[in-house]
Order: sequence, then C-alpha cells, then structure tokens
Amino acid sequence: MNRAVILLTGIQAAGKSTVAQALAERLPRSVHVRGDVFRRMVVSGRAEMTPAPSDEAVRQLRLRYELAARTSDAYFEAGFTAVTQDVVLGEFLPEMVNLIRSRPLLVVVLAPTPAAIAAREAGRGKVAYGTFAIEGLDRVLREETPRLGLWLDTSAQSPAETVDEILARAWTEAMVS
Repeated sequence: MNRAVILLTGIQAAGKSTVAQALAERLPRSVHVRGDVFRRMVVSGRAEMTPAPSDEAVRQLRLRYELAARTSDAYFEAGFTAVTQDVVLGEFLPEMVNLIRSRPLLVVVLAPTPAAIAAREAGRGKVAYGTFAIEGLDRVLREETPRLGLWLDTSAQSPAETVDEILARAWTEAMVS
C-alpha cells in the first residue's frame, strides 16, 4: 500500500471525520486534512452554504476546497498519505478531483441511508441539519453527484468496519485519474 491522497466525502453525519481519523491512524505516515477547518478560519464575513447559496457562499466553498487540495498536495509531496475529508457533492466532486494534483487519488464516498444518518445525527453532540434536510442532501449525493471512486453504504457498519473495507478495496476500486 503506497501513499496516496484519499478524498473521503459524504453528507453531514455520514461518519467522515470519525472514519478519516481512524483511517489515518491505521496508515503509516499519514495526516487527516479536515476541509471544514478552512471554513471555520473565516472569522468575519463568512457566508454559509444553504439550499440556495449566495454567490459569496459558493466562492468561499470553492476557496475551502482549493485550500484543502493544496494542503493535501503539500503533505503528499512531503511523503505522507493525506486523508482529506469534507462534504463534496454534486458538480463540486469532479472539481475537487481536478484541484488535487497528487496521484494516486482515491475517492471514497460514504453513503449511508437517510435513516442511518438521522440516527447518527440524533446520537451526536453537534447538529448538522439546521438548514439542510437529510433527504435533500441525500438526493444531491445520489442523484447529482458523479459516480467517482468507491461508494460505500456504511449504514450497518461501525467506523472500524468501514476503515477495514476502505483498506481492503480503495487502492483497487477508488482510484481516479
């Protein structure tokens, strides 16, 4: 298993942060790049994403993806596997694939059912679904997001089981050019 950039995506509460951290912990020389960190860095003037986002919100989202891609590439160039996680859906997924220069690039999409997302959301300390409805984002994931990489229904999996599946399948099934 050689180093790579692994882009882990899915809707909120799909398990991206937990799985990305656990995956990075199982890999030699790895980092966990959290895309949302770049959103939170904006102290004043942040434009949040909504179902009907403003031009500024989309501009800031693209900036966030660009910064995550550059960070991933920098770590990769320094000899690390970068496990990069963020909500990257719809037309933005191929854009993000193009922003990340390093190869191999493995795309893993966590796609648990809306019922599993609702159960996870109810059991965690933070609330992701104030503005977006689970079903609305799930529709964007399943109907508007190109089928790049490895898509996993993780509804019945623990984070450790998901990491096991990624380790078993990603280097052969998740690679994008």
